[in-house]
Parts: sequence; structure tokens; C-alpha cells
Amino acid sequence: MTKPEDSQEVGPADVKPAAGLLRSSALVGMMTMLSRVLGLVRDVVFARFIGAEAGADAFFVAFKIPNFLRRLFAEGAFAQAFVPVLSEYRAQGSIAAVRGLLDRVAGCLGLTLVMLTGVAMLGAPVLTAVFAPGFLDDPVRFPLASDMIRVTFPYLLLISMTGFAGAILNSYDRFAIPAFTPVLLNVVLISSAILAAPYFDPPVMALAWGVLAAGVIQLLFQLPFLARLGLMPRPKVDWQDEGVRRILKLMAPAIFGVSVSQINLLLDTVLASFLPTGSVSWLYYSDRLSELPLGVFAIAIATVILPGLSRQHASEDPQKFAQTLDWAVRLVLLIALPAAVALVILSQPILMTLFQYGKTTPADIAMSALSLKAYAVGLVAFMLIKVLAPGFYARQDMKTPVKIGVIAMVSNMLLNLLFVLPFYFLWNIGHVGLALATSVSAFINMGLLWRGLAKEGVYRSVSPWGKTLMQLVFANLSMAAVLLILMTRLNGWAEWLWTERVMALALLCVAGLVVYGVALLATGLRPRHIRGVH
Repeated sequence: MTKPEDSQEVGPADVKPAAGLLRSSALVGMMTMLSRVLGLVRDVVFARFIGAEAGADAFFVAFKIPNFLRRLFAEGAFAQAFVPVLSEYRAQGSIAAVRGLLDRVAGCLGLTLVMLTGVAMLGAPVLTAVFAPGFLDDPVRFPLASDMIRVTFPYLLLISMTGFAGAILNSYDRFAIPAFTPVLLNVVLISSAILAAPYFDPPVMALAWGVLAAGVIQLLFQLPFLARLGLMPRPKVDWQDEGVRRILKLMAPAIFGVSVSQINLLLDTVLASFLPTGSVSWLYYSDRLSELPLGVFAIAIATVILPGLSRQHASEDPQKFAQTLDWAVRLVLLIALPAAVALVILSQPILMTLFQYGKTTPADIAMSALSLKAYAVGLVAFMLIKVLAPGFYARQDMKTPVKIGVIAMVSNMLLNLLFVLPFYFLWNIGHVGLALATSVSAFINMGLLWRGLAKEGVYRSVSPWGKTLMQLVFANLSMAAVLLILMTRLNGWAEWLWTERVMALALLCVAGLVVYGVALLATGLRPRHIRGVH
């Protein structure tokens, strides 16, 4: 038995002051970077072993459906509704109340997910027809996708409970463990593709079982860290609990508000299923690359600021709240603009270096490069959405993001029709129209979120924007010029060995980063300007 005085439990009054936002964001960013790098390795393995054939399309659909719902439940609506309520319970000073909330949320969330998973597994063909209607007449892709959905869908239950555990750890400023957890998914999927695939028929089915195994491993990995805090939930189903009811009330509208970009990407998959074979895979590979800066930086910053914003709102400190939001917006722009420029210029070399091996053809790379450019156009908006939305959720305002989210989603649907038809019939690249529509709708979403925060007086800049914008424009133009010049000197990517491609791409990345940093320093930007608030 552990003596009370030796307990590792953390009560509301025992929490140490949070580290600086930049340091915490850097920690989460480093862990996420490790995960994303392994994610790229995973996708390189996928490209080599399954390419962009029918089996690949079927797997990406089967994986995207529970992964999409995971983002709604684990990273999206649930986290945004749960963290502010948990922060209030902590502020009240009662560890017993915190434990009670965790027990009842675990019970209600777990029961809901078990029921949803069971229904989805029974109705897998219906899900395939809904999310990939273009597969209906395909004798290979439709049954294969349905079979894989039955295997992959329990991942939603497992990873959502993992997200619940991660939200608790983040609320207590334990950011590293939840940020590291996705690494395990990539390790398991890489192992499944290389080691297990030869024992399955078809081999791609090994990836579906790998997804399920990864869900189990990720959940088990986080539980000991909850136990060390003395916050291991004992699930109890109590729908009448005040905390549960508040979370449900906040969560329902947040499903749309925080996950619009993911809904738009899923709509892309639905429409892409009607386009030529390979379209789903081309969008997948390009989306994965565009999500690298989104996941490493924007989600890391958003993860760190949400608990802080919730505490600042609970303690009625609007000045600190505004400073935190302003810091996050400026830091995102500092990262997102050069990332977008680099992805547009280096799209084909990056894709060739990572994916043009085995079953992935030069034509696949060319098609993926076009959609990557289209996604890169909206990267700034995608990243700003991630840090602007917490400005609403920390104040438990879910209605405003919902209205904005519905407008953005409807806009995306209309833009899909406006862009896809001409792109498909004129140039036979309908998937590029899908990506471009998603980017434009993201700017609509971002602009409305920004205007809403400013209108309510919640977000206001702490210093003039004029100088900052001039610094960013100069630095990005300088970087773009250097990259374009170097690109003209580096020819023959298709003929090079993978080692030569990696060295050339590393040269381009380092050169671009150095020029960007030197240009910012030349315009007066210093590290102290981006350290954030404490």
C-alpha cells in the first residue's frame, strides 16, 4: 500500500506554475515532430508496398472514417468541451470533485463509443457506401473497404479513450506523454506493412489489423501516467451528473465548430471516390505532407494555450487572455507562411524523395504534387483556425464557432462543385479542385473566427501589425527567391538514388531556413519577441 504522504496525486492547489508557452509548445512540437517524421516514414513504406492501387484506396477509406471520428471525439469536440469544464473543477479546489467528474465522463463516453463501434461494425457496407459511394460498382474496392472497416473501427473507441486520458494529462501540464503517444501508431503500422503483410491475403489487410493493435497499445501506454497523478478513472455511467451534462451541452455544437476542416477533407474523399482510380491516394499523400506543419506547430500551440486560456477566463483576466491569443497568432504566422511557400515550391521534390519508389509511379507523384500545392495555399488558414478556435472554447462559447463552421462547410460544398467540374473536364485533375476548395473554405472559416473574436473584444493585438507584416513579407520573398534559384541548379531528381534525393532536399530546406532566419534578424526580429507570456 502506498502511504498517503508518498502519493503522487496532484490536487488543484499542488500544481506547479505552468512553463512559458513557447517552452511548452516546443516540447509538444518536438514530440509531435517525432511522430510526424515516423508518419512520413510510414507513408514512404505505404507508397512502396501498396502504392495508389485499388487496395490502397480501400485502406485509406477504411482508416479515414474512424480517424475522422477520432478527431471529432478525441482531438476536437470532446477535448474542447472537456478541458474548460475540468479547469473549473480544478479551480474550485476539490480533488474529490475532479475524480468524480473523471469517473462519470469515462463511463458515459466509454458506453457511447462501445455502442457506436458495435453499430458501425455491423453496418460496415453502409458506411462504405456513404463515405465512398464511388466504390459501389467496384468489385474489389467496395468489399475490401467494408471488411477493413470492421477491423479498423474499434480504433475509434480505443483512441478516443486515449484522447480522454491525454486531455487530463494536458490539463495538468503533462504535455509530453500525449504528444508522444501517436509515435506508437506509426511504429505499429510500419511493422505491419513490412513484417505482417506477407502473411495476409490481401497483404493490405495487415494494415487494418495494425490500426487495431496500435489503438490498444496507445491506450495502455497512457494509463500508468494517469495512475501516478492519482487520476485513474473508475467508469460510472451517470447522464444526470452536472459536469457530464455541461460537457455534452458544449460538445454537441463543438463537433461542427472545431472539426470543419476535417469534415471538408472527408467530403473530398467522398467526391474523390468518383474520380479516376488513385485520386483518393493522391489526396492522402498530399494531405499528409500539408498536415506536417499543421500537426507539429499549430496543434502543439493550440494544445498548450487551451488550458491556459481556460484558467485565465476562469480567473477573469481578459488582458492575459488577449496576450496569449495574440502571441499564438503571431507565432503561427511566423511558421505557417514559410511552410506554405516551401511546400508550393518544393512539392514535387519532396514527394519524389519520400514516395517515388516501388509501386508509386512518376504519374502518381505529379498528381499528388498538384494537390499538395492546392492544400499549401490554405495552410496558413488551417493553422490559424487551430489557435483561434480555443479563444471561443476556453470561454465555453460553442455557438459562434458552430455558425462559422456551418458557413465554411456549405461554402466548401459549393466550391467543390465550382472547382472540381472544370478541373476534371478541362484538365482531368478533379482532385486538385477538391484540395483548392478545401483551402478556400478554410480561409472563410479563419476570417470569420478572427472577426468574431475581435468583435467581442476578446482578441486584440498587443503591438501594431504593420512592422510584423513587413518582416514576414520580406523574409518569405527572400526565402522563395533562394529556393527557386537553387531549384534551377538541381536537376535530375527522377534519376537520382534516394540518398542523393535526401541530400539535395536537405540542402534546399537548410538553405531556405537559414535565409528566412537571417532575413527576420535583419528586419529587427529577436528571440525575445516570440518567447510568449508566462
